[in-house]
Amino acid sequence: LSRLNTDVELCQSLRRLLADEIVMSSLDPETRRVAELFMFDFEISGIHLDEEKRKKAVNLNVRILDLCNEFLTGTHLPNKIDKHVLPEHIRYNFTAEGNYLQVAGLHADCPDDLVREAAYKIFLYPNAEQLSRLEELLASRNSLAELVGYDTFAHRALQGTMARNPETVRQFLELLSDQLSKRTQKDFEMMTKMKMKLNPQNSKLMPWDHPYYSGVLRAERYNIDPGLYCPFFSLGACMEGLNSLFSQLLGISLYAEQTRKGEVWSEDVRKLAVVHETEGLLGYIYCDFFQRPDKPHQDCHFTVRGGRQKENGEYQLPVVVLMLSLPRSTRGAPTLLSPGMMENLFHEMGHAMHSMLGRTRYQHVTGTRCPTDFAEVPSILMEYFANDYRVVNQFARHYKTGQPLPKNMVSRLCESKKVCAAADMQLQVFYAALDQIYHGKHPLKKSTTEILKETQEKVYGLPYVPNTAWQLRFSHLVGYGAKYYSYLMSRAVASMVWKQCFAQDPFDRAMGERYRREMLAHGGGKEPILMVEG
Repeated sequence: LSRLNTDVELCQSLRRLLADEIVMSSLDPETRRVAELFMFDFEISGIHLDEEKRKKAVNLNVRILDLCNEFLTGTHLPNKIDKHVLPEHIRYNFTAEGNYLQVAGLHADCPDDLVREAAYKIFLYPNAEQLSRLEELLASRNSLAELVGYDTFAHRALQGTMARNPETVRQFLELLSDQLSKRTQKDFEMMTKMKMKLNPQNSKLMPWDHPYYSGVLRAERYNIDPGLYCPFFSLGACMEGLNSLFSQLLGISLYAEQTRKGEVWSEDVRKLAVVHETEGLLGYIYCDFFQRPDKPHQDCHFTVRGGRQKENGEYQLPVVVLMLSLPRSTRGAPTLLSPGMMENLFHEMGHAMHSMLGRTRYQHVTGTRCPTDFAEVPSILMEYFANDYRVVNQFARHYKTGQPLPKNMVSRLCESKKVCAAADMQLQVFYAALDQIYHGKHPLKKSTTEILKETQEKVYGLPYVPNTAWQLRFSHLVGYGAKYYSYLMSRAVASMVWKQCFAQDPFDRAMGERYRREMLAHGGGKEPILMVEG
């Protein structure tokens, strides 16, 4: 791809096309947009530069790729500490290696405050090599952006997105932060009271407390033990629920198909045909849902083949994979999902439907191949359906008795998600703000750790812990450089779509058709803001 993006002849040919007003006016809007997107790809790769600068841009791209891979690896590596440094009664929480203990994560759910504190301070202790990788990565990205004519890397990364520029992102995050601040303070006060109750000697709220005490508050208030819910969310029931929702909303059904020998990479992968009641087959979804020893532990959706208009007039049907990490069925019970797993299934299926219903002429803009801050809208919208009693009531049945999930249990679950939601979102605003500063004006005024400290205290509100460098574990800086805000902006849009289109009736067929026509059908082939307006 980077070789094509630096092909001068190809670029000149495209430039001639874009300059020809007669030809351009004869093209349909999607073709014009794809031509402009290709030109944008050429320009951010430095095609318009003289040969010496173009070589420099190519070398910078290669170096950035290497740094990204090295940094990503470094975000997961454990830190070691001499076991005698830690009190004996907490050592068993960490992996022993001779005289050392390995700390491979934050132990955020551990009830022992001391274990969480130790894990936080050890796992986030700065690593000099990782720090220099991050500094070089940020500086190289900035050099590349300046070389190809942008003020900062953020300006380059945000062109063509819904936000369009760093200024809009800054305003969005500030507005969100202002709206959240009083609620966040209340959340922190509730957590502090809970910590005081459980640990009176040491009741100051610290960053390692937030995930744990928000969970304690949720559990105490609403008693949402996942074990109470799992029996109502068998995988079969959840898939039936999705099938029923898509059928009512979009006229679509999911059918299991037999796979041919050698077609799938594991025998437990299931193939679903997505069929419309009048249009017929729309595409295929391969469901790789179960845990396996060699399988990456992440929930995701990816495209095997994008949809596009073929030269013979037929449509090339999209093929995608949905990957989850669900437990397998046991002899006595089918695969049972926790409420979080059920919501994730709906989320990823939102991405799959975006891919299945996109009907673009070109693969370049098919389905989820759209700006990052728009790509999460269909998937987050599905979370709203997963949290609505009218939808859940259609499929949540106890796998043994067939009894429906009581309404008060659904209400408790939905209410529990609001507990400490402001503080949780404020944390995301802090990450997004940090990402913007790191990819803003260079050279940076201070070290990345000083910027972290300043931003954490200003935007998040809980104190920075000396001798920690959380940014060195911030793996999203690789894939979402200058775009971490995207999830928050997608959530804002999804919430608007839900409230205005589906909150009144989540099964409204006319609204489902409109949503498909205005949003899902275009993939990235239309300006995202126009799709939102539509």
